[in-house]
Amino acid sequence: MTQHKVIYDTDPGVDDAMALVFQALHPDIELLGITSVYGNATIDTTTSNALYLRSRFCPGVPVARGAAAPLHRAPPAPLGWIHGDNGLGNIELGEPGDTSLDARPAHQFIVDTIRAQPGEVTLIAVGPLTNLALALEADPEIATLVKQVVIMGGAFGTAGVLGNVSPAAEANIMCDPDAADIVLGAAWPVTMVGLDVTQETIMPNEWLKDFGGHGDAGRFVWDVSRHYARFHKDSAGLEGIYVHDSSAVAYVLAPHLYTVRKGPVRVVTSGIATGETIQKPVTMKAPAPDWDDRPAQAVCVGVDAAGMLDLYKNTFFKAL
Repeated sequence: MTQHKVIYDTDPGVDDAMALVFQALHPDIELLGITSVYGNATIDTTTSNALYLRSRFCPGVPVARGAAAPLHRAPPAPLGWIHGDNGLGNIELGEPGDTSLDARPAHQFIVDTIRAQPGEVTLIAVGPLTNLALALEADPEIATLVKQVVIMGGAFGTAGVLGNVSPAAEANIMCDPDAADIVLGAAWPVTMVGLDVTQETIMPNEWLKDFGGHGDAGRFVWDVSRHYARFHKDSAGLEGIYVHDSSAVAYVLAPHLYTVRKGPVRVVTSGIATGETIQKPVTMKAPAPDWDDRPAQAVCVGVDAAGMLDLYKNTFFKAL
């Protein structure tokens, strides 16, 4: 029986694609829709990639085109050296069999889907949070109707890491810090799965190699991760890849694998620390007016990395 009805808000992206296949294969996830957003590439590229992935791995799932730029800033440059010029590791992409888009913009698709199934929809957001902020602006009441919001984003220093695009900021939050501060201040239950746990979870190349012989989905994971792995080797000396976006999916499926800390979160929106995420833990009793009137959100500060990797691999191998 399906336990999680998911809207996947994404900027595919190698790790976004790996996380989408994870969801498509897992029996406890029902994908209600895929909403694209700029980020790892332009909105044209990320939407095209969403259509390709939908056709290959989850036919029939609606795709809605989302925001092309942050709320108040210029869009970031595409990250070709990380995700490939086509956003999917420069693997050869055929034309998707289904190029149909939902007629609604992504934020309206999110609003309408949550309203149609109150209390049932999980939002998994693994790119800039612009679509979610626009959805809240269009209909603030969705915050009381969504089941949960799980975000791959942020960094809080618990594992010694405060950012990956600046000394203070993680990439998804940095892309639209204004939207992130809005989303984290809304009265819906948010869990942030950030660098504190995603960089503690590594898929080694030898581990990934096992996927190559396990069906179309497994071959895709191996192929799409090769360019991404070279980036990790060059930038961090890893013989593998950090597990960013799939960690957000794993949290939805197996929250017991993660340790969370509760407290309101603010995002710095100007200055050299733009994009920094700062939580006031609920255990801190000193007054902090810029935090104290905001809802306590959950931040992942620990992970059973081996358990997460087992969950991912078993999802693929059991699906054969």
